[in-house]
Amino acid sequence: MQLLIQQLMNGVALGSIYAIFAVGFSLIMARMGILNVAHGTFATWGALSSYWLVSQFGVNFWVALLAGVVFAGLLGVAADVLAFEPLRRRKAGTFAPIIASIGIWIVLLTVAEAFAGPSATSYPAGSVQTEAFRIGGLVILPAQLYSIIALVIVVTGVHVLLTKTRFGAAVRAVSSDTRSATIVGVNARNTLIAVAFLAGAIAGLAGVLAALADNNVSFSLGEALLLKGFAAVVVGGWGDIRGAAIVGVAIGVLEVMSAQYISSGFRDAITFGILLLVLVAWPRGIFRERQFVRA
Repeated sequence: MQLLIQQLMNGVALGSIYAIFAVGFSLIMARMGILNVAHGTFATWGALSSYWLVSQFGVNFWVALLAGVVFAGLLGVAADVLAFEPLRRRKAGTFAPIIASIGIWIVLLTVAEAFAGPSATSYPAGSVQTEAFRIGGLVILPAQLYSIIALVIVVTGVHVLLTKTRFGAAVRAVSSDTRSATIVGVNARNTLIAVAFLAGAIAGLAGVLAALADNNVSFSLGEALLLKGFAAVVVGGWGDIRGAAIVGVAIGVLEVMSAQYISSGFRDAITFGILLLVLVAWPRGIFRERQFVRA
């Protein structure tokens, strides 16, 4: 029983990272109408930039984390300004932004590999607390606790921002009908830039937490997050931030439990097999579906 609870805790901590990434991915897909496959590289660069600041300049980890989050957000804005916005102006349709995002993904991934090298590394010893502590017999790593707390803050913050503020109303209006939103006084361009920054920043946060949890910083860090995040958004329901977060946590739990009680070699196959069955049962996602509209 103790092992079961411990593994459940490990799964929730792992799933919290997937869920955080899924929240940012959901913002891009549902609010901007873009399947941005480059989103995983934003997480990678969030981790790489924070690691670089800590290892090369001795910057405090939390300051470096904030810098990595901001840098990833700026990458999201750059991608929107340089690629997605021109395509929106030309009414290029649904598939052109996907192809553009593939190009961004390849460029950022290639540069990340050149910057970081082929080998994985980790944050310098002593830069952040790593000593585990015990609560009721459970062994909890600081990185796990950070991930869970970050998930609660991100989901609560984004949900309140989108549902309880004028900015959230502007985002909903722009994602529904850009022209009508502009007529009633919403600055659609600034709203989309803000969404792009927020989504990229959340991806950067997920990247730093993933690097910290695995004690592994590498150029390919964001690729696994992209796959799990996409699954969480689709199964959770388009545009439902809470649904994406819940499914993200569930993916982490399924992975850990599958590895512990069945086989670590079949972990991904079992996890995605179960998600496939869930998606067949609820094609529109477990919670709700958001119409996929190009902003």
